[in-house]
Amino acid sequence: MVTGSDRVRGPAMDVEALAPGPVEPCQPSRPASRRKPGPRPLPTRNALFSHLDLDGLRSYRSALSDEEGKVSYWRRILQARLDVVLAGSGRELDADRLRPVLTTERVGAGRQALVSILPVDDIPPLPSLAELWDRRVDPSDHAGQARLATDLRAAEVELSDYRSALHRRIAEATGEMIARYREEPALCLSALPTRSGRATT
Repeated sequence: MVTGSDRVRGPAMDVEALAPGPVEPCQPSRPASRRKPGPRPLPTRNALFSHLDLDGLRSYRSALSDEEGKVSYWRRILQARLDVVLAGSGRELDADRLRPVLTTERVGAGRQALVSILPVDDIPPLPSLAELWDRRVDPSDHAGQARLATDLRAAEVELSDYRSALHRRIAEATGEMIARYREEPALCLSALPTRSGRATT
């Protein structure tokens, strides 16, 4: 027999059973921990540079930087002409003023000099910039204009590959210099300014 008290307690017990438990405060999610990159390996001596003394190594690195600057300039010239060709305006850049910059002697001289210093030939060949620059196509010749644009794009890619190879060689020469400085810290003194105010880098 169900008593009155049981009738009162029964629903109350059901409500308690259905009532949610204590609410815990929300904890902010922690970002995933990122591993810090390990220390970079220290540069070590490279046998490819064993025939160069420190001054020769510095001159080689300077020549690489000069050549990289020229390549960047050549790329800008080709990009400018490509823009003109794609615009189809019929206008041309000042070929007479820029032709001396792109002569075969100037374009190939830097590469030949670099390969003679370090004969490992990982530097790709340069495109025929002089021929490409001297090529003239009538604006009404749409097929010829399309071929010229294609050749300009290909030359730009080749220059980019050449520039990447120069960057790799600059990094290798820099690593060799650092390795030599670590072996003989006194060599760093030779990079200080001289009495004439010039410093060797």
